[in-house]
Amino acid sequence: MRILAPRLRPEVFALLPQGVEVRHLDEPWPKAADFFLPPFGQEEVVRQVLAQVEVRVVQTLSAGVDWILPLVPQGVVLCDGSGIHDVPVAEWVVALLLALLKDLPGFWQAQGQGRWAPRQLADLEGKTILLLGYGSIGKAVEERLRPFGVELLPVARRPRPGVYTPQDLPHLLPRADAVVLLLPLTPETRGVVNREFLAQMRPGALLLNAGRGALVETEALLEALEAGRVRAALDVTDPEPLPPDHPLWRAPGVVITPHVAGFSQGFVQRAARFLAEQVGRYLRGEPLLNVVQEGY
Repeated sequence: MRILAPRLRPEVFALLPQGVEVRHLDEPWPKAADFFLPPFGQEEVVRQVLAQVEVRVVQTLSAGVDWILPLVPQGVVLCDGSGIHDVPVAEWVVALLLALLKDLPGFWQAQGQGRWAPRQLADLEGKTILLLGYGSIGKAVEERLRPFGVELLPVARRPRPGVYTPQDLPHLLPRADAVVLLLPLTPETRGVVNREFLAQMRPGALLLNAGRGALVETEALLEALEAGRVRAALDVTDPEPLPPDHPLWRAPGVVITPHVAGFSQGFVQRAARFLAEQVGRYLRGEPLLNVVQEGY
């Protein structure tokens, strides 16, 4: 069995079964590969590989596949990396919720100015948190938030006990103190956070985007931030990377991190365990995990 992959840290491949060959993209490409691990966001490289190498499975190490889905031809299996990033993204959500509620950005600004500026802070306890997207990351967020004594409103595409659907948003948004975006980017979810969505949010509510930047209409968010209707924490933006002169950098009430919520020290170990399980399933002829597109 052969894997074609970018030159990741060797530990990512350390748990693979014996006999699995790993060929790197900076080496001569083979004519065929069982697995291709695409370099994130490098569409041209992906096009070249899929045009020149006979690939059976494209396995991303990212949870989102919106960037690569149009590039994978029919007949090639596409699997995502759901589960690898659950812990760090959930931790990012909790950290940014607390940072905004405790106004850490304001205190950091006051510290830089040498100002002693005490004020009353908000509690996370008792808040209502809407989770828009309730997959593995949403469940990891839920697990970490429940000990804080919050009310959680999970929203998923399909209804089930205790889980709402997007059709319920007009009734849920006015109740939520914070909205956490964890959706994949699809034609249906692109621009879901628009002027109407933001107008339905409770005044002063928090918007946290750990999904994809294009879930949010940037101009609509800028208007809401400038008006002081919402505050936001964004790990992803549209456009991305955010140009240095973009007004979102200077908008009031926003914290921006450069798409790092899932990029943590534990990534290598989690990726290694996932890849070993996935390759083992392939070799044993068992169903693969996280299949987004079936092969023939």
